[in-house]
Amino acid sequence: MIAPLLVVPLLSALLLQQPPVATGQARDSASRAAAAGVARRLEGVTVTAIRGGAVGEGAPLSQRTLSKAEIEQRSFGQEVPLLLQGTPSVTSYAETGNYWGYSYTRLRGIDQSRINLTIDGIPLNDPEDQVLYFADLPDLASSIESVQIQRGVGTSSAGTASFAGSINFETAPLAGGREAELQVEGGSFGSKRASAEYRSGLLANGLAFYGRLSDLQSNGYRYHSGVLGRSGLLSVGYFGARDVFKVMATAGLLHDTLSYLAVPETELTRDRRINPLQPTELDRFGEQLVSAAYTRSLSTTSSLSTTLYRIAASGNYDVAIDPDLWNYHLDFVWYGLTSAWSWQGEGMRVNVGVNANRYARDHYAFVRPDVADPQYFNTGHKGDVSGFAKVAYDLGRATLFGDVQARRAEFRYVPDARADIGARSISWTFLNPRGGITYRLTPALTVYGSYGVTSREPARGDMFAGFDNLDTSNVAFVGDLSRVRPETVHDAEAGVTLATDVARLQANLFSMDFRNEIDPIGALSYQGLPLRKNVHASYRRGVEMDGRVRLTTSVTVSANATLMQARIADYTDDASGASFHDVPPLLTPRVLSAQRLEWRPTAALSFWGEGRYNGRSQLDNTGSPALILPEAYVVDASAVWRFASGRHALELRGNNLSNSKRYGSGYGSGDTPYFFVLPPRNVFVTLKLGF
Repeated sequence: MIAPLLVVPLLSALLLQQPPVATGQARDSASRAAAAGVARRLEGVTVTAIRGGAVGEGAPLSQRTLSKAEIEQRSFGQEVPLLLQGTPSVTSYAETGNYWGYSYTRLRGIDQSRINLTIDGIPLNDPEDQVLYFADLPDLASSIESVQIQRGVGTSSAGTASFAGSINFETAPLAGGREAELQVEGGSFGSKRASAEYRSGLLANGLAFYGRLSDLQSNGYRYHSGVLGRSGLLSVGYFGARDVFKVMATAGLLHDTLSYLAVPETELTRDRRINPLQPTELDRFGEQLVSAAYTRSLSTTSSLSTTLYRIAASGNYDVAIDPDLWNYHLDFVWYGLTSAWSWQGEGMRVNVGVNANRYARDHYAFVRPDVADPQYFNTGHKGDVSGFAKVAYDLGRATLFGDVQARRAEFRYVPDARADIGARSISWTFLNPRGGITYRLTPALTVYGSYGVTSREPARGDMFAGFDNLDTSNVAFVGDLSRVRPETVHDAEAGVTLATDVARLQANLFSMDFRNEIDPIGALSYQGLPLRKNVHASYRRGVEMDGRVRLTTSVTVSANATLMQARIADYTDDASGASFHDVPPLLTPRVLSAQRLEWRPTAALSFWGEGRYNGRSQLDNTGSPALILPEAYVVDASAVWRFASGRHALELRGNNLSNSKRYGSGYGSGDTPYFFVLPPRNVFVTLKLGF
């Protein structure tokens, strides 16, 4: 089934012939001018098709897009989940109590394994785990041009289904002017970072390239939680009058000391830096992505983009399981294709896309010091084929939007040769429809409404009850692969958007009703990964508000807030066997908010401050008053001095200026709450030199 999807888009591009152009110098001049004019639009065809599709920013979605300027202002090299803090309905934390290492984000209280992630239209969620560990790609934000966060089912995308929402990244474009920048940073917890990037701009021969190298290290706030990370990204492209060919490669390397266990509050009152894991429990991983994208302007109204990609990762980590030190390995490779065709006519726009990929991951483990004879060796294979069609139709002041995705996923497990069990396989087929309307009351004021249904399959860890290997000792307990059922969400969104020269305001209502939601239970597997199971019925309903107003030419204020009611109809605690009715899901605060003030008194000086409030939430799904993550309020601020005609900048940034002693996340065990600490007050200084 994959082969036809590969062939059709490629043949379409090859068979459509380019019309003749003038020869000699006139032709070269015309080609360069045309390339400069269409390069940026063609470069973003796939990203545009996934984001708003046929409607663009006017799609009937609850969303927020961070521009390059906003990313640069927020970023000091921290992991992407922490960069997204302060945007509507987002919560994040890092295990290290710092800003590097393993960090995680939740959207509307739902974990990131159920958030669709893409970069330049390429799916990033690991097909087995359905999660991306951003720590494996350090300093990724330095090469990101924009990031859009869609809340709710959003629009169809590539890869794992958008369930809580989707986060899609656009890398630094090649079209544009020539520039270079060097960054050097130092700060609290022995943190150091350096990065260098160069963009050639569009050259006379139609070529362009961009490159970045980064190196960072930090001791971490918690004991023995240090991180060493290196990464790079390179893009090379050719821009013709109607064609763009672009190759992008990015790679990251992470070495850290593990800190995935939380700590009881009674111990944290004695020492907030406690890390219960041993200094010998280490993690070493590397990940690489290579893509080749061809985009062709078929006519003045249509274009086609096709991307081939390869994602691979390998590494190992040590876990102390008394009395031994187990060394777990994961190696995977992932090949795929994504393609999007866009057409725009009078009063109507269409986007059609396909994605297909094949994935294989080896799981094996040793008991140190023996790293020659594995205790087991098994392999998971997964295939994914999907297609979507998005249509927008203008009807007076209204724009009608329809979107449907068909998706089929297959998983096959090949056990260890000594496991004495047979191979297993399972497949799922989903049809995910969405539709909505945007109505323009005035040029500045629009209202929208949408409804969508999305279903998605469980992850490998869900099906395997947290085990990494199946054999005769646990296969009966795990049961059939279908024991964890696919989950479904019915999502209704309605909102209003006001956009003027001085203000942009959005408010929306949402209602997400789930069937068989695969909820975390607040416990970890023996490898430190969250355990989850189906709950029959649950919901999340609320209101989100997001606004930004320029008060004067030098002062801008912004704020957002989420008020949410979330409930699980019936929940049975596996540990005690007790049943609970109408209880809140874990790590889902009723109230979230952020406030931000930006002040630029002169062209050389600028200041900003941001406060973030996370309301209290549960640490498990029983509603126990003993298992509460307390509310927390954190204030960050920054001062930037630009010099040498604005080419260079010196930034002083302070985080958690209020020195909050609260926590970023946690879980419960029995009646005891365990917490991951927020970092104490800390300071970073960054020097940026532009050339």
